[in-house]
Amino acid sequence: MPKRVSIVVFRECDPSIIYGVFDTLWAAGRFFKSPPGEQLFDPRIVAAEHGPLELITGVSIIPQDSIDDVEQTDIVFVPNPVVFTPEELHALDRRIIDWVAKMHEKGALICSACGGSLVLAAAGLLSGRETTTHWSHVPVFRQEFPDVLLHEDRILVQTGDGHNIISCGGASSWQDLALLLIARYGSGEEAIRMSRFFLYQWHRDGQLPYASMAVNVIHADALVLKCQHWLAENYQCADVIAEVTRVSSLPKRTFDRRFKAATGYSPLTYVQALRIEEAKQMLETGSAPVDAIGREVGYEDASSFSRLFRRLTGISPGDYRRRFRIPDYIRSSSQDARPGSRMLKGSEAG
Repeated sequence: MPKRVSIVVFRECDPSIIYGVFDTLWAAGRFFKSPPGEQLFDPRIVAAEHGPLELITGVSIIPQDSIDDVEQTDIVFVPNPVVFTPEELHALDRRIIDWVAKMHEKGALICSACGGSLVLAAAGLLSGRETTTHWSHVPVFRQEFPDVLLHEDRILVQTGDGHNIISCGGASSWQDLALLLIARYGSGEEAIRMSRFFLYQWHRDGQLPYASMAVNVIHADALVLKCQHWLAENYQCADVIAEVTRVSSLPKRTFDRRFKAATGYSPLTYVQALRIEEAKQMLETGSAPVDAIGREVGYEDASSFSRLFRRLTGISPGDYRRRFRIPDYIRSSSQDARPGSRMLKGSEAG
């Protein structure tokens, strides 16, 4: 008998993960299979109430069930409520959060994708446990749930008794979670078949290569904000920590404590992240040698730059460039579309 999967939907969700998970699990075991096999999952979209629900993107979705209809289910899948502040988190529909906790008590496997782990934490399911989330949700997660061990670099984290709680990180990592469920309830061969059919790729290197620095500027310390703005323009200069301390007019230890209290980063960690973010953009868009990029962002020693880059992103600068550099056909297409380009002129002439 197919496993019942309840994909719960908040108004704050966007539709991409909802429909992606639904289609993948619906297809598992039977779609484009010869001879036809048995369906592994019976996915259903569940909301707090019946009737059309307009999501945060403006797209409307029609739930198949309400939470009152579902007394028991095998798997609960919580997709991605788009919340970036404590106020947005607290505005989520508490009825759904409590229902998720209720299903966990009744023995359902609880899964979350992207910011869905915030819902699991709000339901009290992650206290003292491990999880992951999309890197952009890290600041609010750490602020609201300090008792949860958050692995923002991980793609998948399994926790709870018998690994009955599974979370995945960045937006497309729901594919890894869906394939994990297919392997668990079907077979590894079926997971591979689905990955080939949908062209899914395993995110083996975690989230770090995809993450941007989530700079916490939501604070009221005007002096630290002034230093952050200065660092954004001068992060590559020599002895940058001494210089920004001079800009602050504070003693070094006082400045370090005040900067970290406001931003969550030590000044050195903040500068390193700024430099690596700039290096990532240069690797994505340009062709300068790696050591030249290291010097450009403030590292004269190429090996030191490469070690720091690997520590903060999980891969080497060369591997990052190969993975994320804009393809030539995209680059040439965007250039051709600029005003005055040959393609544009030719189309106008025609």
